[in-house]
Order: sequence, then C-alpha cells, then structure tokens
Amino acid sequence: MNYGKWVARFNRGLLYAFMIALVGFTALPIIYMVSTAFKPLNELFLYPPTFFVRKPTLRSFFDLLTATDSSVVPFTRYIFNSVFVSGSIVAASLIVCCLGAFVLSKFKPPGASFIFAVILSALMFAPQVTQIPTYMIVSKLGLVNTYWALILPKIAVAFNIFLMKQFFDQIPDALIEAAHIDGASEWKIFWKVIMAVSKPAWATLIIFSFIGNWNDYFSALVFTTSETMKTLPLAIQTLAGGPGVVARSGALAAGTLLVTLPPILIFMLFQRLVMNTMVHSGIKS
Repeated sequence: MNYGKWVARFNRGLLYAFMIALVGFTALPIIYMVSTAFKPLNELFLYPPTFFVRKPTLRSFFDLLTATDSSVVPFTRYIFNSVFVSGSIVAASLIVCCLGAFVLSKFKPPGASFIFAVILSALMFAPQVTQIPTYMIVSKLGLVNTYWALILPKIAVAFNIFLMKQFFDQIPDALIEAAHIDGASEWKIFWKVIMAVSKPAWATLIIFSFIGNWNDYFSALVFTTSETMKTLPLAIQTLAGGPGVVARSGALAAGTLLVTLPPILIFMLFQRLVMNTMVHSGIKS
C-alpha cells in the first residue's frame, strides 16, 4: 500500500517537474526580451551573446526617447494613440458584441440560425483577407487617417459574438423569466442579470480584445498616413527599419518590452477568468 502511494507521489512529482520545465522553456523568449531591454550597448553586441544581463541599465529606454526626438510628434503621442484606440475598441466591442450575442441566444429572432452561421463562417477568414474591402468602405466614408478608421472596423468581431453567445447559452432561461416576474425590463435584465452572471465571459472578451488591438500595427499602417496617427507598435516597426538600425538595437529592445508588457500583465491578472470562460464556451483547445 505504501509502495503504491510512493509511486503515485513520484509520478506526480515527475509530472510537475516536466510542466515546470515546459513553462520555463516557453518563457525563455520573454525572459530574453526583458534581459535585452536592460543591457548596456556593449553587451548587446557581445559574441557569443549572453542570455542574461550582467550590468543592467536604463540607457535603452532613454535611447528610445532620443531615437524618436527627430519625429514630428513626441513618443507619448504613440502611447496615447494605442491606449485610446485599444480602449475605445474594447468598450464599444463589449457593448455591441454582448448585446448581439444576448439577442441571438435568448430572443432567437427570425433568421437567428442563419445569422449565427454567417458569424461562424466569418471566423474562417483572416483579418488581412478583408482589409481591401474594409479600406474601400472606410475611404468612401471619408474616415481615412482618423481614429474612426482604426476603431469602427474592430467593434463587431465575429469571435467575440461567438464567445459571448456560447456563454449566454449556458445561462438558464428560468433566471430571465424570474426577472420578468419581478418586473424588470429587458435592458435591466441584460445589465443586472446577464452581465452580472457572465463576468468571466466579458472579462475574457476585454482581455482578448485589448491584447489583439494593442499589438495590431497593420490597421494603423493601412488606414493612416499622418505621423500623429501612428500607434505604438507601428512606431516601433518604423524605428526598426531604415539606416542606423544597429545603433538603435537597445532602443528597439526597450520599445518591444513596452509594447509586450501591458498584455502580459493583463493576462496574468485575469487568467483564471479566461480558463473559466473556455470551459463554459465549448473552446477546449
């Protein structure tokens, strides 16, 4: 009996050790990125290269500000653009996608099955496939080189509607009927009942939407021409090109860290809600 317990403990310990090693291996690129951002210039060009920083410094972050001094806009403008665009998309997408999913899930209007099938079919197409027709529509509306061009095409996202509908389907109709008996309006039911019990789902929507739009530089590249409209990822990509890129290696490492850090922190704070939503939404992979 004792032998069986020791075998079980050994197997469990072996599994934990394997998982820790796997997590450590997966985290190596992030660790190297953080280490590189704090390396002085002489350590950036060592051969063979060092993985960990020996003499950490903040010089790369000052070099990042210096590298953007020649730009017509300050570096803080790029940060503001990314924060404003990402925050606006997240807020608008949360309201629109949750309302749409709520109607499809609980009201089931005529043609709801067909509408949901169209939404599912939209998941098969990469965003780059629809960039040309999207640009044509944005251009006809006269929204090129405005914040609207970066925000409007990202509000009604097929994946977000699918995610919320799958979660709303798990909410019993009896809960809504009880709210109707108590005299609650449809709008009040949505905000006070549905959104209250689906906190893990819409919190996951916020995380996915923020990460996807914060890291997106392609939309700003397509829909904007002015330097004042560039987002932070596009500014970093621009900084990575052209002459003198070797001398800007430390600044690029610092900029990459600034771009990557917010999504990582947000996901770490809400990862439990994400996993809870995956269980209830039928997404197992």
